[in-house]
This record gives sequence, structure tokens and C-alpha cells, in this order.
Amino acid sequence: MPVTNNIFYFSNGAENASRPPLVFIHGAGGTHLHWPHQVRRLSNQRVLALDLPGHGKSAGFGSQSISDYANQIVGFLDAARLNAAVFIGHSMGSAIALTLALNFPKRVLGLGLVGSGARLRVNPQILESTASDLLFPHAIKLINEAEFSANVSPRLKELAAQRMNEIRPSVLHGDFLACNEFDVMSRLAEISKPTLILCGADDILTPVKYSEFLHSHIANSRLVIVPDAGHMAMLEAPQTVADEIGAFADSIRFRAGQ
Repeated sequence: MPVTNNIFYFSNGAENASRPPLVFIHGAGGTHLHWPHQVRRLSNQRVLALDLPGHGKSAGFGSQSISDYANQIVGFLDAARLNAAVFIGHSMGSAIALTLALNFPKRVLGLGLVGSGARLRVNPQILESTASDLLFPHAIKLINEAEFSANVSPRLKELAAQRMNEIRPSVLHGDFLACNEFDVMSRLAEISKPTLILCGADDILTPVKYSEFLHSHIANSRLVIVPDAGHMAMLEAPQTVADEIGAFADSIRFRAGQ
């Protein structure tokens, strides 16, 4: 798999220059594998699913700032010679996507926001637990219990916990500090790019009301509530999420070289 600007990414459909690049940004403590194969291998799309610095197969260190992550993705675009992209973000990744739209609007063709919010306050117990090596296993348990709907497969929850346990505690803690400081509630009206907002109906980490707020304040947006899914809607209902993102990507006006 390729590495650009020290960022590892999964690539699919790279030869399809007639389609806008879709850059997928995972959430706190995640990797590109948070996007299941139905999403990563979208038919007739150009997909780049990143591992943020310090995550997964990417070198370097995580950050404690959403803006810093956004700046690193701009560096990735420059190194990959991409003028602009559609950014699809989950949770912390959606905060990064929103920041890109606000601070670098010319680099953004559209936004996909999954399990998102204009402000992402973090449970103090999770912040405290991720700051301690001793309490880190407890933090993973708290997060794992909160991020899925009640009817999810136990195997999916087990796999998610295994993956999160692979990240350095300092990186996960930094991610949550970055989320906790994120707040663009007063700036959403500045966003004019086409925006797809997806939220699990059973999401308790970023409840539906967060997505409804985004939808009511971003003019050119569409809201989709995914039934029987929680915060990890793309893992719990992968085909539904893939179909919605694919249709959204098809709606983006794009010309080669844009």
C-alpha cells in the first residue's frame, strides 16, 4: 500500500481520474480499517482511506489538535498532487473534514460527515482513563460499550476493541483531547459545499440531535439516519453507508484536473 507525506493510505480506483477523489478520515484511535470493504472498495469511485499520523501503518505522532490534523492532510494532498477532494470523516475525522471546509474551502469538493457534531465534548471519565496506562483497558471497555448499538454482533465489538488496543495510549488520549477542544458551532453557516450527514439512530456518543444541528446550519446538506446503528454506523450497516456515500459522490460536479 502507498505512503505519501508519511501518511499510509488504502487506495482503490486510483486510475479513475474522471471521478472526484474521496479521502476517508477515521475517528479517534482508528485506522483506515474503520471503513469496511464495502466503503473502501466503492464501485466506480476513487478512494483514498488514510491512517492519520501515529495511527495504524502511518509513522510519526498523533496530535492534540484538530487543526493540526487538517494541516497534515493538506500536506498529504499537496504531496499526492490533488488539488481538491471530497472528505468523508467519522467522528474525529468529521471534525477534521469540517475544519478543512472552513480553513481550506478551495481544497474541498464536498463533505461526508458520519457520527459527527459541530462540537465534540468527551466524557471526562474517558479522558482520565486514556491518560493512564493503568486505566487504559478500562477506557477501551467504556468506549467499546458506548460506540455500538445494542443489537450489534459481539464479534464486531470484540474486533473493534482489539484494534483500539493496538494504538498507543498517548495517541488515543491526544485524539480525545483534540475532540474535546473542537467547536465550530458558530461557523457552520460558512460552509457551502455539498454535505452528506449520516448518523446511527442509536448513536449515544454523537446523538442524532448533533447531526440535526449540522443539517439545520449547513445550507447545502442532506441528513440520513441509519436505523439499528450506533456511533460506528459504517461498521454496523456497511452497505447502507456505502450506498449513500456512493450516491453522494456521484452527485458531486467534477472535471478531471480540478
